[in-house]
Amino acid sequence: MALKSALINVMVNAATKTARRMMRDFGEVEQLQVSKKGPADFVSTTDLRAQRELKAELSRARPAYGFLMEESGSHEGSDKAARWIVDPLDGMTNFLHGIPHFAISIAAELNGEVVAGVIHDPIRDETFWAEKGSGAYMNDRRLRVSARDKMPDAVFATGIPFLGREGHAPFLATLEAVMAEVAGIRRFGSAALDLAYVAAGRYEGFWESGLSFWDIAAGIIIVREAGGFVTDYHGGYENLPEGQIIAANDLLHGPFRKLIVRADKAAAKVAPEAAT
Repeated sequence: MALKSALINVMVNAATKTARRMMRDFGEVEQLQVSKKGPADFVSTTDLRAQRELKAELSRARPAYGFLMEESGSHEGSDKAARWIVDPLDGMTNFLHGIPHFAISIAAELNGEVVAGVIHDPIRDETFWAEKGSGAYMNDRRLRVSARDKMPDAVFATGIPFLGREGHAPFLATLEAVMAEVAGIRRFGSAALDLAYVAAGRYEGFWESGLSFWDIAAGIIIVREAGGFVTDYHGGYENLPEGQIIAANDLLHGPFRKLIVRADKAAAKVAPEAAT
């Protein structure tokens, strides 16, 4: 049985406690009060309540930590070196449409480095978690990225730009290039779970741009602790500009990144303003 540290226990307990109320709301999704936050981007009472509950639980355990949260931004704590990075409901559009695929994502950052991450799927009761140097797990089972080493055998996940988001044409060019090389592409609507699934070997990889740090912070360390690689499109490891991310198993990250870069450059020639 996997032994969780005190830090991981704090994060898992906060996520699972918040998830219980979230599941009750999901059962009454049609009655939720929903307000527009932007084109095709909604915030619900569930999202805001989950954020408050997560902040309260995490603050109770680590009162000195600051926060970076989707709905309220950055808040510095008395310990300037430590903060929580939280997405209270990743997959909001799925949730609001009654699609059972969404997650709570929590990462712990110390001195600018993410050292622990938890992604909790309330529907499947799957908790993906990792701490630096200790491996990655789903509930109590050790995770390892897939061992597939050929692109034609691989399945990749992505996110698709929607109404109000730029980059539709470059994305379609990249999608066409990837489609020609791989066994399949999936788009399920939760970047956090996409990364968790890479760590679990369910996908060989995942790519997307335009994400926020709270979307991917927990997933990055979970993939890396499961033996995978996570970089930006140009191979950068430390900082992922504008949420530009390529995550894959250790065998396919290199060729997959090269495929994405080639497609990205080809798209930029057609639409120079879309160059990364």
